[in-house]
Amino acid sequence: MRRLDRGMATLLVVLATVRVFPAWPAEPPAPWGVESLMLQLSQVKESKARFVERKYLKVLKAPLELSGTLTYVRPGRLEKRTLKPKPETLIVADDKLTLENPARNDKRVLKLQDYPVLWGFVESIRATLGGDVKALERFYRVELEGVPARWQLYLTPRDRKMNEVISLIRIDGSHARVDTIEVQEARGDRSVMKIYEDVP
Repeated sequence: MRRLDRGMATLLVVLATVRVFPAWPAEPPAPWGVESLMLQLSQVKESKARFVERKYLKVLKAPLELSGTLTYVRPGRLEKRTLKPKPETLIVADDKLTLENPARNDKRVLKLQDYPVLWGFVESIRATLGGDVKALERFYRVELEGVPARWQLYLTPRDRKMNEVISLIRIDGSHARVDTIEVQEARGDRSVMKIYEDVP
């Protein structure tokens, strides 16, 4: 009986110190691509950051600089509040775009579907932040380069009218964060928006 007890004790010690591996191989991680990036971005419920945007226009010798804050709230609310050089607010909620200019005491509400080019541009930012690949592919041919820690998303407009205004949108980021949005216009002008760390 004592021998049996000792044998059981030895077996328990051995089992406790030996790793048991499954007979089948572990599943390989999903390949990096647009779908996996969009999945990462879709996990962000809310974000707030500051931005500095430089617009390079042919008619100006130096870039025009704007700065302010950006706020995104799932599933589709986007706010761009420009503080300098003059206050201006752009709010996208559902299918409406609201523009406010306090200096002019002006407020306009536009239905995005009535302005296809504007709608497409809005979705380049909103759909990317929301990880909505279907919305992106509705307006753009989507290409992804890089790795999760440093990726570049290239958006080429599908619509001819939009392509006459915007030739390419490039969005750079790291994991689930967007760092830069560059818009190249068909006539040669471009804008580069740098998005910095979250603000309180």
